[in-house]
This record gives sequence, C-alpha cells and structure tokens, in this order.
Amino acid sequence: MKIAITIWEDRISPVFDASRRLLIVDIENSRIGERSFLVFDPEQPSGLAKTLASLGVEVLICGAVSQLPATIINAADITLMPFITGQVDRVLEAFARGESLEPTFLMPGCHGSSSTAGNSAPQ
Repeated sequence: MKIAITIWEDRISPVFDASRRLLIVDIENSRIGERSFLVFDPEQPSGLAKTLASLGVEVLICGAVSQLPATIINAADITLMPFITGQVDRVLEAFARGESLEPTFLMPGCHGSSSTAGNSAPQ
C-alpha cells in the first residue's frame, strides 16, 4: 500500500491548504518501506489528486483541510484521513501497525469520524 502525508519539517502539516510537501511511503506487511517526497501546489487539488492516483497512493493523511480539496481527493478514490497531527514518524509507525490514529493523533478540538481519521491501515 502506498500512502501520502502532508509534512512540515518533521510533523504533519497542520493545514493542508498551506502545505507544499508530501511524503510518499510504501507500507507492506506492516513495515515502512521506500520513502520519497513530492512538492505540490495546494491550490491545484485536482492536479494533486491525479498525481497521487497515478502513483498508486491509496491514503492521504493530513491536518485540517477545506471542503473543496477534500471532495476532490475523495472523488479520486483516495481515502482522506484529515485532522491528524503529530510527529510524522510516530504517525507513520502507528498507521503501518494498523492502529487507529484516533484519538492519539487527532487535532485538538476535532471530532473523529469512522469514515476518515479513525481508519487504520489495511493489512
């Protein structure tokens, strides 16, 4: 499985709409594999969705995200896990182990959803 995470330094970028970098990660058998980086324009969510789909990305983990990019990403059959915060490696390790990212990594003041942030990695 391939996932993408919006990043700012070593943390999940707090706001998708202001993010410019993605970490793309392969996860196989609960192990974190190859990592690569992608620079993107958050003002072009359609282009990002197409790029992610062409790379085979199945899940996008991010912080707060506005409705338009969320709708476009979901329409591209990419599972969106919004309102996640924390140190990238800790979130990535928890996801790879199949652990729920809620409530540990849920942004303060945000309510989880069984169809988004509460999802864990399929095995």
